[in-house]
Amino acid sequence: MTTSRTIGFVGFAGVTALDLIGPMDVFAAANELTAAQTVPYVTIVLGATGPTFAAESGITLQAAVLLRDAPPLDTIVIPGGSGLRVPVVCREVAAWLRERAPATRRVTSVCTGVYALAASGLLDGRRATTHWRFAADVARLHPQISFDPDAIFVRDGPYATSAGVTAGIDLALALVEEDLGSTLGLAVARELVVYMKRTGGQLQYSEPLQFQTLASNEFSDLGTWLLANLDGDLSTERLAEHVGLSERQFRRRFEATFGASPARYVEHLRLDEGRRRLETRGTIESIAHAVGYESGDTFRRSFERFFGIGPTSYRARVLAQETADGNVSDGALVRRGDVR
Repeated sequence: MTTSRTIGFVGFAGVTALDLIGPMDVFAAANELTAAQTVPYVTIVLGATGPTFAAESGITLQAAVLLRDAPPLDTIVIPGGSGLRVPVVCREVAAWLRERAPATRRVTSVCTGVYALAASGLLDGRRATTHWRFAADVARLHPQISFDPDAIFVRDGPYATSAGVTAGIDLALALVEEDLGSTLGLAVARELVVYMKRTGGQLQYSEPLQFQTLASNEFSDLGTWLLANLDGDLSTERLAEHVGLSERQFRRRFEATFGASPARYVEHLRLDEGRRRLETRGTIESIAHAVGYESGDTFRRSFERFFGIGPTSYRARVLAQETADGNVSDGALVRRGDVR
């Protein structure tokens, strides 16, 4: 590569700062970690509402140029934020996208940035996603687009859309991997201390997050403690002792809060963590022991009963999906991570 790819970020008053800054930092990290003599990316902020603007959080940001003066771009990123849902701003950005898209390799949106991208008509007949809280509204306004409210991001041809806030980082990592390979993509993820390819969809129906949502004060630290001790004694007696209740009290209050017995809930936690680890390296036997199973055979039987697929087959399907993801320009790609 002898020239840098220029990535333009649309900036506007009322932008969600992390939608803009998070992906920018991904590309900046790629520049820092590359071994090439030429940095792979040049990132610029394009002011849609003026040269300076305030984010929703109050941070003041400075655009490099106004939107109408943008140079040729390799990739466009439209962040979300309440300011883009102002009709006049949304129309202006949508019109600019219609003009610039034919000469741009990729056009992407983060979170509610999809409002402008959808209004441009460029997504008509395609698949897309956005923050789960706004998916129904955008789908109502643009029924010609097929929305997946659970996807972390969706790539359909030259257009990519991502879910809320931090999902923009997931999308940017995927673009870096597409441009520069998985080795550098993984290095960037490690540098930023994030998952290269996180598991689960944005709705995140995972046992740990359900625990955090439902837990009362007496159980407030139990979820974290359970995850740190999956390979230990997690009998009901031990859990009751940890929170300072009798076994009978603990069982009754736990079931009333979470709608499941402590033993069943622990099994869910162990299997969910086992599923996550199957998407990385490690033998099934070592993963089984790490999440509290006496043997790989016991783990296999429990995993298949719970997920409807054996751990070996699950891992093979994830690897196959990752192989398919390596050619993201062909057809529609949905990154959800949860293969069942």
